[in-house]
Amino acid sequence: MIDVSVNNLRKGFEIGSYVLDGLSFSVNSGERVGILGPNGCGKTTLFRLLSGEYRPDDGEVMIAPGKRLGLISQIPVYPEDWTVEDVLRDAHRRVYAIGEQLDALAARLEHDDSPALLRDYDRLSADFQRLGGYDMEVERNRVANGLDIPPAMREQPFVTLSGGEKTRVNLARLILEDTDILLLDEPTNHLDLHATEWLEDYLLRFKGTVLAISHDRWFLDKVVQRSIEIVEGKAEFYSGNYSFYVEERQRRFDEKLKQYEKDQAKIEQLTRAAEKLHLWAFMGNDKLHKRAFSMEKRIEKLQQSEKPVEQRKMTVKFKQREFAGDEVLVIEGVSKSYGPKRLFSDLSLTVAGGERIALIGDNGAGKSTLVRLILGEETPDTGWLQRGPAIRTAYLPQTVQFADDRSSALDTMRYEGRCQLQEARDRLAAFGFRGEDVFTPVGALSGGERSRLRLCMLMGRDSNFLILDEPTNHLDIASREWMEDALSDYDQTLLFVSHDRWLIEKFATRIWELRDGKLTDYRGDYREYIAWKARQSVFQQNERREKPEKKPAEKRVKTPNTAKAAARVEREIARLEERQRELARDAETYAADYQKLLEIDEERQSLDDRLLALYEQWEELNQ
Repeated sequence: MIDVSVNNLRKGFEIGSYVLDGLSFSVNSGERVGILGPNGCGKTTLFRLLSGEYRPDDGEVMIAPGKRLGLISQIPVYPEDWTVEDVLRDAHRRVYAIGEQLDALAARLEHDDSPALLRDYDRLSADFQRLGGYDMEVERNRVANGLDIPPAMREQPFVTLSGGEKTRVNLARLILEDTDILLLDEPTNHLDLHATEWLEDYLLRFKGTVLAISHDRWFLDKVVQRSIEIVEGKAEFYSGNYSFYVEERQRRFDEKLKQYEKDQAKIEQLTRAAEKLHLWAFMGNDKLHKRAFSMEKRIEKLQQSEKPVEQRKMTVKFKQREFAGDEVLVIEGVSKSYGPKRLFSDLSLTVAGGERIALIGDNGAGKSTLVRLILGEETPDTGWLQRGPAIRTAYLPQTVQFADDRSSALDTMRYEGRCQLQEARDRLAAFGFRGEDVFTPVGALSGGERSRLRLCMLMGRDSNFLILDEPTNHLDIASREWMEDALSDYDQTLLFVSHDRWLIEKFATRIWELRDGKLTDYRGDYREYIAWKARQSVFQQNERREKPEKKPAEKRVKTPNTAKAAARVEREIARLEERQRELARDAETYAADYQKLLEIDEERQSLDDRLLALYEQWEELNQ
């Protein structure tokens, strides 16, 4: 069954110009589709057309009858006095209405137990149970915890939240509403790693249809089943996730380029042949003119094919100062608190030259604070930090500021970057600032453009210790790839704070994770770290199951029925414990398969709960 259908869709915002120009595609029920394309190609416009916020200039948008559609970038306006909890509870408004009707019927049944009232009560009770009425509180807590909406935030007025917090709450509301079709426009932008992984797991279990716009390539790889790229207002189809899309797009480009080169060779061959035929025709054989004209028509058709253009690559590199010494950074016994909140304590770490370290952790864990301590912008409560004497640091902050927001990108590059006019233009062009773009005031640039400009300026400085705080936060995929091209050639020490798992996996050789005031220091890449964490979780669960032996107590005399019941419970316990041992072996076998380990871990948690209940039952039967 088709849930979403778009046919020859056209939408423009300027006369004679269309963002979407003949876009056509369909999405089947239950599919998870990634919508790809550069900024400005019309992805968000498409979502607003699907949600009904915009009307098309031409073409059709069809949503399957009876299907509920939710758009994550579209935040409804709620009453000013509503708290976050009120917004979350609003997702269950239909269930609460049924509950109120049940209460009213129950009051009437105290005085009137007629069959008609009883039937109405039974019908509403079934609806209440089917819609999850008895589990609303548990489900609301589960979703809020998964998306990092703590109890304190749930008590706040919704209007006081930041844009990112509102987006997170709205995503939770849509999930709780059990929407049939989810339109996700950059859903991971304001989520930390924990919340992003929770959302991915939710979407993998979600039975409805998902259309996702995202610059998070790891998210696209894990969640989407096929991809649609918007190119010049039309749809290009790819039957796989982001990694498949990248490979297939390159294969298609290579094929088009090869065909173009064949066409050019054919044009050259036919041109020479046509010229000879015309020459021979002038020498007395007029019929050869017709053959020459026929060849020229073929040449005209071949000349209509355009040469495929590959996306521009990064053409500049970081200036590097070679590191001479043993230690780039030493951290010894460092602690830091803000008021009553202890961010971390007793950190002791040493960084050697050439290491590539990813600093990860939930929002508020203290990552940016640790960076500021390393830069000397803040002072630790205890302990000390010291950089090597030959260290030259370059730093890209999470929020980029410039000395004068009225200054153009070109002037900012010249004066703050200390370079000549032509060098400034060349470097700006390599980062996508071309033509009139270079005269845009830096105060008018988007967050991603400001980050690109600052990174461009950093690349002109000698450095041997590069620190990046959320470098890809505001960048589209093309800009992220530009940055990665630059970092690939940087062989000095790199420390970066990021939630971008694609970037982490590509560059990190060492992982620092801040969680609950402690820092885990793992030497290896991100996939190895995830597998190691999964193994540690399995080991911890095994330790929790090993309970201290109790002193033997005097047993009561069992009745035959009690003895049979105890035997049944013992057999069930033995069966489940054997399954636990099988899962432990599976965990070792699939140590490098994160998704499989998640499934194993989920089953083991379920087994733990069942075994705990059986142990208690067995204990009661044997008292």
